[in-house]
Amino acid sequence: MAIDLAVVVLPHGQGLPLPAYQTAGSAGLDLCAAITADVVLAPGARAVVPTGIAFALPEGFEAQIRPRSGLAVKHGVTVLNAPGTIDADYRGEVQVPLINHGETAFVVRRGERIAQLVVAPVVQLAWRPVEHLPVSERGTGGFGSTGR
Repeated sequence: MAIDLAVVVLPHGQGLPLPAYQTAGSAGLDLCAAITADVVLAPGARAVVPTGIAFALPEGFEAQIRPRSGLAVKHGVTVLNAPGTIDADYRGEVQVPLINHGETAFVVRRGERIAQLVVAPVVQLAWRPVEHLPVSERGTGGFGSTGR
């Protein structure tokens, strides 16, 4: 299923490819860095990297910003608030907060694929206060309660 999505390429995003699926079976579109100068991420450093695009999601959908596994495994660079959420009513530029968990500096260059964008349907809840919740096998067992 494909959704037609309105997108604006901002001036600093001109000349860069639109987010794209790298294979026919990909769930995420790769987002590129729309920067005019290299961004150096020292170990432990964070930076918000612009993508040079803004779009209008249809109501009932969200876009999730997720790390690229290659950057995470090879360099320790990941999305700080993974997954980040872009709400359907947001119309600003998509920006990616990156953090370097690696041991050496990482240089982000213009056009580099820095994150993935996954679009997903959203269900909104309506709270119904009750006195007791239905019983379940797990009950109130929390962190680690189901074993290793």
